[in-house]
Amino acid sequence: MKTILNRIGAVRVTPARFFGFWAILFALVFSLCSCSDDLDVQQSYPFTVDVMPYADKIANGETVELRMTIVPEGNYSNTLYTIRYFQYEGKGALKLVDGPTLVNNDRVLLESKEFRLNYTAKSADSQEIYICIEDNYGTRWEQTFEFNNSDGDGGSGSLVVTPINPGTITPINY
Repeated sequence: MKTILNRIGAVRVTPARFFGFWAILFALVFSLCSCSDDLDVQQSYPFTVDVMPYADKIANGETVELRMTIVPEGNYSNTLYTIRYFQYEGKGALKLVDGPTLVNNDRVLLESKEFRLNYTAKSADSQEIYICIEDNYGTRWEQTFEFNNSDGDGGSGSLVVTPINPGTITPINY
């Protein structure tokens, strides 16, 4: 035992040996602690929907076009978006341009982040529809659209757009 202690005491601690020991110790601890088999991939990103300006009055039989663009804060290639609507007031039909006519509260898959909707009034009353766009991770965008009657029978003549959830609604600039 004395020979081992004598040998250890005889070893000169040079700066290179001192820093080399700490560098090796740090590398060993870092390699054992830093590895993780889990991959952190964010799939769900918040999003907003930009709505182009549209006509604020509608008469029975008239159609209003709603142009919308989904703007996510990040991009994940497997994100799918669906749309559904509910009509609170009036009677009308909502149709995806180049797509199906939507049915109240039925989800329809959106094939693009940019799309157009045609709303056709089927009564002379003022119209109010709720539109909900949702991704496959549960993130939602909701908004109520209200159209007044252009004949003067159904309202004050001004458009009222009331967002249900707080969010940024930015018109697209050309």
